[in-house]
Amino acid sequence: MLTGLHVENFALIDRLDVRFGEGLTVLTGETGAGKSIIVDALNAVLGERTDPDCVRSGCERALVQAAFDLSGSPEVQAQLEEAGLGRDEMLIVSREVTAQGRSQCRVNGRLTTLGLLRELTALLADVHGQHEHQLLLSPAWQLELLDAFAGETALELRSRYSTEWGALQKAASELQSLVSDERERSRLADLYRFQVGEIEAAALRPGEEEELRQEAVRLANLEKLFVAAAQCAELLSGDESDYPGAVAAAGQAMKALESVASYDPGIAELHSLLESAVVSLEEALSGVRRWRDSLDVSPERIDQVQSRLDLIASLKRKYGDTVEEVLAYHDRVAAELGGLERSDERRRDLEAERDRARREVEDLGQQLSTVRRAAAETLGRRVQDELQELGMQGSRFHVAVEQAPHGPRGQDRVEFLISANPGEPLKPLARVASGGEASRTMLALKVTATECDPVKTLVFDEIDTGIGGRTANTVGEKLRAISRGRQVLCVTHLPQIARFADHHLKVEKGEEASGRERTVISVRALEGEERVGELARMLGGSEESEAAVRHARELLGIEPRTR
Repeated sequence: MLTGLHVENFALIDRLDVRFGEGLTVLTGETGAGKSIIVDALNAVLGERTDPDCVRSGCERALVQAAFDLSGSPEVQAQLEEAGLGRDEMLIVSREVTAQGRSQCRVNGRLTTLGLLRELTALLADVHGQHEHQLLLSPAWQLELLDAFAGETALELRSRYSTEWGALQKAASELQSLVSDERERSRLADLYRFQVGEIEAAALRPGEEEELRQEAVRLANLEKLFVAAAQCAELLSGDESDYPGAVAAAGQAMKALESVASYDPGIAELHSLLESAVVSLEEALSGVRRWRDSLDVSPERIDQVQSRLDLIASLKRKYGDTVEEVLAYHDRVAAELGGLERSDERRRDLEAERDRARREVEDLGQQLSTVRRAAAETLGRRVQDELQELGMQGSRFHVAVEQAPHGPRGQDRVEFLISANPGEPLKPLARVASGGEASRTMLALKVTATECDPVKTLVFDEIDTGIGGRTANTVGEKLRAISRGRQVLCVTHLPQIARFADHHLKVEKGEEASGRERTVISVRALEGEERVGELARMLGGSEESEAAVRHARELLGIEPRTR
């Protein structure tokens, strides 16, 4: 529910604060007093388009703020929470427009986009002015209203349809990608197959390259290694020398100590050291001889090592900086190849899912169309009856449901058609309805579908255009009936409508008290005799006209004053 509106420097409004209550509120005043400017300001803060002309002459910016009580709007609270703006029971939205045409929007003090502002306020207030009837004239909104009117069956069918439509679109899109990329997938499969085969044929293993490099260095210096091995073996064994080898010399030294060991106890420790040295030297000699024998390598081995290193270098240039990276690349490509080779199986699965979803979409779409057509007949008949009561005698109203290509909300195109005058053909409401006719049509729709409409605040700007007398009284009764389930604001010139208000606001235009000859707009709440006086003025008399005052009292059900 709209609880308050604050306006600064908007059109003729210098500064204005208006409080709103529950039920039916009417705004009255002289022609040109600025009633519709207040509606324009509300439209601006709800996210409608604005231009720099809305900024009051001589000012840099215009500001409009609106306060809403969300205690009866859990959907908007959920939207606020989803947008990261908390879940409050009060919502303050503001719109600032500069003289240069720039605009800023805030929700509960935080900057936000115009799109989010519109989303948040779409379920809060519905404004129907003389020139703007976006919701009523929108085919999308007309379809939403029809589905809501049709009830749970339509909404449940539509939910199931939407799920299957999403599944159909997903399967068809993925299938299209598979089919359109067939040549590319074939090319990639051939490439991956070659790469996997090339790497697998090499039979690489981690650490192999370093081992081969070490072996290559050894083979390149084989002659030097052989000479060193021969010299070492000779020095240890003394086989080809005139001098005893190190092993024999150490053994002889050990025996020399044994011959005098009984003369000095300290010799035992030295003997033990020489004994260990002899064992170590014998082991070293055996090792040198094995190493020397291993140096007998065939010339082909040198070529094999170099060829292997060249192969590894070639694979590294293509697939990675190390053998480990080449092997990792192999694993990735092998997985990709597996996916490509399974694409035929995936395509068959997608075709089956597409066909299944298509059958469900067609079946559910047909069921939904049947429900919609039945609801359209009832809705059209009831709205037409309401229009007759609202002074549009001879008018016809029809809800057309025509088959259309399948879409996310079904296979139907819904359009509200109206013939405002006898003898005229039915035409789309967007093309033929005047401002007053559109407002009354919306009123008729709201009366008919009041229980299924989630919007809590309805604003009608001069819904009384072209009506009077008994019809005006009927319009007032309709507005009061609607206001028992939601908040209704109505700009009117007719006392027959104003009489039904729970709250009566008078809009007045005057000059600033400063005497600068600048026009300002003000709003004040009327009660008691002030309200009687305003209705007397609206009746065409004056606040002092005894007949007008008496009539106004009759309209309000107030006893006449005694002299």
